[in-house]
Amino acid sequence: MPEGKPRVLLGSPIRQKTEILSNFLSSIKELSMSTVNLDFYFIDDNSEEESSQLLAAFAARNPNTSLTKVQDERPYICNESTHIWEEELIWKVAELKNSIINKAREDDYDYLFLVDSDLVLHPQTLEHLVSLKKDIVSEIFWTRWQPDFPELPQVWVSDQYNLFKCFRGENLSESQVLQRVLQFLNQVKVPGVYKVGGLGACTLISKRAIQAGVNFKEIYNISFVGEDRHFCIRAVALGFELFVDTHYPAFHIYRLSELGGLAEFKMRINQTI
Repeated sequence: MPEGKPRVLLGSPIRQKTEILSNFLSSIKELSMSTVNLDFYFIDDNSEEESSQLLAAFAARNPNTSLTKVQDERPYICNESTHIWEEELIWKVAELKNSIINKAREDDYDYLFLVDSDLVLHPQTLEHLVSLKKDIVSEIFWTRWQPDFPELPQVWVSDQYNLFKCFRGENLSESQVLQRVLQFLNQVKVPGVYKVGGLGACTLISKRAIQAGVNFKEIYNISFVGEDRHFCIRAVALGFELFVDTHYPAFHIYRLSELGGLAEFKMRINQTI
């Protein structure tokens, strides 16, 4: 093994449609790895047998892959409108992510790259994130959370999903809120690295943060929905800042109908390589 390169574990708990998963696997295999040593760890939670077969085939072709199978028949409803996350499912996913964190800790990786299996990444994503030398940093992606919504990022400024800065005791009018939301959205459209209040789904986590205890376990006295909120609050309470990078946005296949946008995304990638 080459000396001096940081060891990175790319991990993902996966219950995914085959058409989406195949694009995810292709993109992570195409990641540039000249400055890192990369291993893969997947937790197969698929209900579609074809998706499990895809993961098994990937592991067979890539000996640096670890694959664990879990048996769970609880339904996950994912349709053309939205994804329905029930509380029980959220904390199940949190447990799976924590098991990936544990593997990264036990095997002494320098970084853990937690990536959702409905993303397609730019080949430079991982090396670029590692080069930033941040303890916790996500690559941005944009999603229409409902078909008639505008595209919004998976990072936020505060609380559940506030996209604007508001100081304690400050009373903002609707126009002021809108102005600050637009200011934030316009900022993260410009290539750069920005401090945020929340992030997830495409996140590089350092050994230092893992050893300090960052994880997705529920914080019982916080009512925010979603394991990523609890991860982010715990991380900041432990003394870590959260950042988003916007140089190499990922493509989010949130619904099957969005597969049609992949060709344009890959064309843009080819123009930057």
